[in-house]
Amino acid sequence: MTSPLQGGVDCDLHPAVPHLTSLLPYLNNYWRDQVTTRGMVDLVSQSYPTNSPISARPDWRPAKGKPGVNLDDMQKQVLDPFKVAYGICNPLYGVQMVFSEDMQDAFCRALNDWLAREWLDKDARLRGSIVIPTQSVEKSVAEIERCAKDPRFVQVLMLVMGDVPLGKRALWPIYAAAERLGLPIGIHAGSAYHNPPTSVGWGSYHIEDHVAQAQAFQTQLTSLIVEGVFARHPKLKMVMLESGFTWLAPFLWRLHKFWRGVRMETPWVDRAPLEIVQSNIRFSLQPVDAPSEPAVLNRLFDHMQSDELILFSTDYPHWQFEGDNALPDGLSADLVRKIMIDNPFATYGRLKQPAAKETMS
Repeated sequence: MTSPLQGGVDCDLHPAVPHLTSLLPYLNNYWRDQVTTRGMVDLVSQSYPTNSPISARPDWRPAKGKPGVNLDDMQKQVLDPFKVAYGICNPLYGVQMVFSEDMQDAFCRALNDWLAREWLDKDARLRGSIVIPTQSVEKSVAEIERCAKDPRFVQVLMLVMGDVPLGKRALWPIYAAAERLGLPIGIHAGSAYHNPPTSVGWGSYHIEDHVAQAQAFQTQLTSLIVEGVFARHPKLKMVMLESGFTWLAPFLWRLHKFWRGVRMETPWVDRAPLEIVQSNIRFSLQPVDAPSEPAVLNRLFDHMQSDELILFSTDYPHWQFEGDNALPDGLSADLVRKIMIDNPFATYGRLKQPAAKETMS
């Protein structure tokens, strides 16, 4: 087993909203009345169905209720055992699924306030991601600016499957606000389900949705690069969360080939796709979608041509590994330090790195 280092950053934790009524204290009178009058109980996303085995490890699943609702459990099961300096909370709640721009905005504001009060206030190690109402770019920018006043929010959170490719110019004000405020954009696996999760329509089984997530990340990465997001916003970092990463090298080979062939249509892409990824894109460690043989995994890292792309994550409470085996076997001590400490602190500018003596095991 590869042992984690003390003082690292867990870049993907999922505190769960127990039910929609948990957000009522953070809604104004109008929206509280709307929730109660309509009899709204919960916003459940098919991306992470509560009773699916992969939605929670058996030893991380509570006796009743949703996994991830209890701070004490998170502390005992992840924060303390892995001795992290910070854990970044990415709440995956179905606020992006509603079609009303106003309702989506109200729910996102309530979710962000709930995260700050119910989680960030109660453990100094926790940091938050700003969930934004992406149906309205104007409201998204306003929510980023509102939450960014709290330095404990270190990232803007979007879903990989939404209504449009993420490179579209209409979304650029979101990226401008994030870049200006020093916030990476986290793009997390999941869908608003306004469109089919596959490029050929709706599947029949959850496994089809789950596997299609990697294809969505590839599509979005292509869009972000060829539309010129990083030419306009060169300091912006984007973090692919729960994307996997073993697909990256062959994908970039293919993208590079066709970029060279038709680069005349995108003159603003003035660097090779690999260079853009190395400077602007990062990937969470879990799920490790690679064979267990250390030699194979290290060869995959070699093909990525950078040791700065991967950020440590446990994906709590999702079931991605057993026991304390969050780090795959066979990683060098230098690479472990890069993944757990150096890369996350270089990516999240709002995190303050502890003194060296505090970060070493």
